[in-house]
Amino acid sequence: MSHYFTNDDTAMTTRTIHATIFGNELELTTANGVFSGTRLDLGTSVLLRTVEPPASGRVLDLGCGYGPIALGLAVASPGITVDAVDVNERALALTRRNAEALGVAERVNATTPEGIAGDVRYDEIWSNPPIRIGKEALHELLLRWLPHLGDDGVAHLVVSKNLGGDSLALWLSDQGWPTSKLASAKGFRILTVRPGEQTDA
Repeated sequence: MSHYFTNDDTAMTTRTIHATIFGNELELTTANGVFSGTRLDLGTSVLLRTVEPPASGRVLDLGCGYGPIALGLAVASPGITVDAVDVNERALALTRRNAEALGVAERVNATTPEGIAGDVRYDEIWSNPPIRIGKEALHELLLRWLPHLGDDGVAHLVVSKNLGGDSLALWLSDQGWPTSKLASAKGFRILTVRPGEQTDA
């Protein structure tokens, strides 16, 4: 069985969806084999309705899928650049295709994790993280990418309450990443994470 956090070698069937993101009506191409390939998923929708896009700076969309967060941010804020990161090559291809169609390809870099330099720092990280990869893998993922935040940076995460949103917030704080709950809606937690004093755990 194929998962959105792996590469899908089945034939790709594309479809077009429409989504209102930060007040902009966007037409996006999606496909099978990527996360929420038939619609804008509820968690991402909650995140995009809750947090305002930055006016400028460098942003990471961690686990970009077909690109709704990265593209929504780039369209809304001409002053930002976005690294859209995913392990799923089909998702990256769709993000690039959508970025071209929306006229923001020069500011959206869709790449695998290996395409990001180790010394890159971000003003903001946005993510609907892949909870279903398992707790240990999720923890490793977040501890890999949160150190890319600048000293004054902030990460915005959306996590289902039923899939451990509250416990994840506590765990991140225990690891030296002060985490607070910005909002709750439709069973999701919007978590705000800031740099702190990290442990060696």
